Amino acid sequence: MTSNDTSVSRRSLLKAAGGAAASASVAGYVDTGSAEDAQQGTEQQGGGTLTYARGNDSGTLDPQNTTSGEDVKVTNQIYDRLIEFKPGTSQLVAGLATEWTLEGQQATVTMREGATFHNGNECTVDDFIATYRRFTDSNYEYYPGDEYVSSYGPFTLGNWVSGIQKNGDYEMTIQLEQRYAPFLRNLAMFASSVLSEQAIQQRGTDLSTNPMGTGPFVFENWDQGNQRIRLSANQNYWGQVPSVNEVVFTAIGKNTTRAQTLVSGGADIIDGLGAQAAQIVDQSQNAELLEKQGINIGYLAFNMARVEAFRNKKVRQAISYAINTQAIVNTIFRGIAVPASQPIPSNVLGYNEELDPYPHDPQRAQQLLNEAGYGDGFTFELATFQNPRPYNPSPIQAAQTVKSNLQQVGITVNINQQPFNPFLNYTSSGKHDACFLGWMTDNADPDNFYYALLHPGVSQDKVPQGQDWVSWDTEGLNTLDVAAWANTEFMNVTEQAQKTYNQQERADLYKQAAQIAHDEAPWVFMDHAKELRGIGSNVENFVVAPIGGPFLKQVELTN
Repeated sequence: MTSNDTSVSRRSLLKAAGGAAASASVAGYVDTGSAEDAQQGTEQQGGGTLTYARGNDSGTLDPQNTTSGEDVKVTNQIYDRLIEFKPGTSQLVAGLATEWTLEGQQATVTMREGATFHNGNECTVDDFIATYRRFTDSNYEYYPGDEYVSSYGPFTLGNWVSGIQKNGDYEMTIQLEQRYAPFLRNLAMFASSVLSEQAIQQRGTDLSTNPMGTGPFVFENWDQGNQRIRLSANQNYWGQVPSVNEVVFTAIGKNTTRAQTLVSGGADIIDGLGAQAAQIVDQSQNAELLEKQGINIGYLAFNMARVEAFRNKKVRQAISYAINTQAIVNTIFRGIAVPASQPIPSNVLGYNEELDPYPHDPQRAQQLLNEAGYGDGFTFELATFQNPRPYNPSPIQAAQTVKSNLQQVGITVNINQQPFNPFLNYTSSGKHDACFLGWMTDNADPDNFYYALLHPGVSQDKVPQGQDWVSWDTEGLNTLDVAAWANTEFMNVTEQAQKTYNQQERADLYKQAAQIAHDEAPWVFMDHAKELRGIGSNVENFVVAPIGGPFLKQVELTN
């Protein structure tokens, strides 16, 4: 394995960082693949039960019913995609597809023969077509409803695919609405997980609690009362059969408690580590702390459709100056993140190195508030999740710092903290004034940040003239754009970048988009976090994966 394939401790992080960045920087430009990339037919070795402890339980086990990374940790074990990410990198490799091409407005895909769902049925083109229609076609007999399918449907497949031609049981041609550079990478996203046509027809929305895929692990049960999900090894898996007999996902809300559970042997792998928990793991003789440069963003979003003051750019800039993001990173996150200046981290194509994070400057903030007519301040609610996330491992402490910082310039902040899943429902329905959120990339393409999070998902003619936001009842609104931001200059640049296949031209366009986002400040850009994991001394072959993971089928337990 190369350095891109192997998780590293803090002692060797700097050596590995260069390789990881190089892998991510070429994201989006692989357009052919072969079956040679897949490790197929490997027999099970080892055995045992692998316990994976995290900060929060799942909300659903249907990949078409979620935007939550917590849910994806489990569904990625149960389901496969046509194309996969090589563990620990952003390189595309064969999954349920063995060959693929993207030219102009057409993608051709050859699927793997012999891959079966957990009920024994072979996976074919018909299953992918049913998967696509269930996610995007409201006229499909088995469409589960607008309230059920997640916002991933449109921006992953729905906005781009105009039709699928079946050329046999294992070959298809996917026609696109336009040239779309990230499309192959979208096929590797968790939201493109391939569902069984039979399960779609027979289980419907029951897939949220009774999933069935082609993946390396089979769903056994979900004890929601104790927040435990049990999976067993798929002995008929088309690829690498898991080395462990079963995986148990369990939720432990407090970071330090989760770290202590690992150290005491009650868990084998943990994530969602804050600085204190990371120190507990790093200093233990029974566990190891692994790190890798993340591909993520943590931010505070202004809901312009709800709070009139946020519609004034000077107010948004003032708050960006007033919040001491450097102090949050240094004293709360304690070095496990770096301050952000733009929506993408430095290891993604199109990063604008000329931009700096907003400095902490309360005097400049007060000046801008005076100029905007809000010199006497105002009040807003800051909604935050309670549980740790990689991009914000200590959300309550960070919210309290924001409250304190803004109080210095006359702005009153009321903190509304919620468990993660209710919080996501709250923000996706636009009920927040402002909110903490973050994003861990789905495909390592800049479009997955810029379009997914900051484009309203509607045409520019739906944006009222002279306005850079849209209301939450706008038809087709991308609810991941929790700022309801709709800057037509930004929209134009990101739409152009989507259609551009030349790597350098795309990079230049995204640098323009970064400049616009930085200046217009629809978010307070907070941080880019490292990916941290703790593993027990009995764990081998675990790879820290900023994208596509966790890859648990290759993990071995030594005792």
